Amino acid sequence: MQSSINVTNGLELPEGWVYPKLGEILNVNYGKGLKEATRAPGDIPVYGSNGVVGQHSIPFTQGATIIIGRKGTVGAVHFSNSPCWPIDTTYFIDDFHGLNPKYLLYSLRSLNLAERDTSTAIPGLNREDLYSQQIPLPPLPEQKRIVAKVEELLARVNSARKRLAKVKTILKRFRQAVLSAACSGRLTSDWRERNPNIESVEVLLENIQKRRIHLANTPSQKQKLNEIYLYREQGYSDSMPENWKYLALDKLCESFQYGTSKKSEPSGKVAVLRMGNIQNGEIDWNDLAYTSDDEEIEKYKLNAGDILFNRTNSPELVGKTGIYKGERPAIFAGYLIKINNFKELDSRYLNFCLNTNYARDYCSKVKTDGVSQSNINAQKLGKFEVPFCPVKEQQEIVRRVEALFKLANMIERRVTGASLRAGKMTQAILIKAFRGELVPTEAELAPREGRSYEPASELLTRIKKELGNEVKSDPRKRNRIKKGGWATKQIVDI
Repeated sequence: MQSSINVTNGLELPEGWVYPKLGEILNVNYGKGLKEATRAPGDIPVYGSNGVVGQHSIPFTQGATIIIGRKGTVGAVHFSNSPCWPIDTTYFIDDFHGLNPKYLLYSLRSLNLAERDTSTAIPGLNREDLYSQQIPLPPLPEQKRIVAKVEELLARVNSARKRLAKVKTILKRFRQAVLSAACSGRLTSDWRERNPNIESVEVLLENIQKRRIHLANTPSQKQKLNEIYLYREQGYSDSMPENWKYLALDKLCESFQYGTSKKSEPSGKVAVLRMGNIQNGEIDWNDLAYTSDDEEIEKYKLNAGDILFNRTNSPELVGKTGIYKGERPAIFAGYLIKINNFKELDSRYLNFCLNTNYARDYCSKVKTDGVSQSNINAQKLGKFEVPFCPVKEQQEIVRRVEALFKLANMIERRVTGASLRAGKMTQAILIKAFRGELVPTEAELAPREGRSYEPASELLTRIKKELGNEVKSDPRKRNRIKKGGWATKQIVDI
C-alpha cells in the first residue's frame, strides 16, 4: 500500500511521513490536585492515572483531552471528548496544534509508556522521557483515515472479546447445571432404567450403621452413634428418584478431622495445604507452605480421595472443597477439615455434591459470621444432607460429570487462547497503522486523484513555529498553555 519508503533514524516510513519527538509537536502539562472534599457536584469528569475517579462542576482543560498516567498506573493513556479535570497524578494534552487528537491517542498507546517507568520507589513517568519519545506522523488527511480504520477494527476486536467473556460465564453456568443434574438424579435417569436391580440405599445405610456400632469401644460411643442415626433429615426424599435419599453426611462418614495448627515453613519435606490451595473443587499446588515435622506428617497425612473442606474463610468462600488425588505427599492446615467418608460414598461424587449451589446455600445458612471471616464447624458440616444413591450410580455420575467437565475445560482453553490472541490484535492493528499499512497514503492517493498534498514535514515545520512563538511570548507556557482565556484565576486557585 506504500508508494515509496524513506528511512528516518532506522525506521522505514511511507513517503510524506516524518518521525518527530513528542516534544517537537506537543505541550505535555501537569494535572492539578483536586481533593474529593473540594469537588462540587457536576458532570465534568475528574481523571486519575487509572481513569475517571469522580466528577466536578468546573473543567481544568479547554476541550478534548488526552490524559497520561504519571504516578500510580504509569503510562496508561485515556481520552476525554470534552473538557475535564486531570488530577496531579497525571499529565494531560489539550492543545493539539491542528493534529488529529485520536491519532495522537493511539500513537501514545502504541508506545507502551509503562515501560518508561525508571523510578526505584514510587512508580513514575518523567516528562522529559515522554518528550523524547518519537511517533510516526503522516499528513493530516491520512491521520483521519487511520483513526477511522483503527476504530473500525478495534470495535470488531472489542466485540469479539465481549463475546468470548460471555462464553466463560456460560461455561460456569453449564458446570453448575451439570452438577445440579448429577446430584438430583436427572443426569443418570437412563442409567437407572437399564440397571433396575441395584442395591438399596436403605440396606447400604443399615450396613454402615451396624458396622460402626460393632466397632464402637464404649457405651458412650454407641449412644452417640445411635443419636446420629436417629436424626431425621429435612430434605424431602420423596421428590428424588426411586432409591435416592437425603442423608446427613455424618451418617456416611467415619469422622471429620481438623488440620494442623502448627506454623508451616517456606520449605520442608512435605507440602501443607491451606485454604488458598482449595480452588474450584480441586487442589491448587501453587503458593505452598511446608513442614518437616515427622509427627505432624504422620498425624495429618492425606490419602488419595480425601476431601478437604474449608471451614474458615470470607463469607463468600467459606465451605469450598477440593479433592486430594495423591499428586504429591501433603498434610493439611487448621482452617481445613478432612472428611473421612466410608466406601459407600464415593469421594468424587461427594466432592461434586459439595460444589453445587445447593451446598453453597447450605453453607450460607449455617455459617457463623465473625468480624471479617465466617466459620462452619464439623458438627454443621456433618448435618449437610447428601443426595445419596447406590455406589454404582455414584460412579456412573462421576464418569459422566468428568466427561462433560473435560469438554467444558477444552472449550475454556480455546476461549482463553482466543482472548489472548484478541488482546494481541489491538497492538498488531496499531503497529500496522503506524507503518502506513492500514489505509492508502496521501502519497498514493494524491497522484491518483490528480491533486497535491501537504507532506507531514510541512505540518511539522508549522507546529514547531507555533510552539516556538508561544514559548517566546510566555516561557511558562511550556509547562501550561493557557489559551483563549479559559483558565481563569478562579479555576487555577480551586
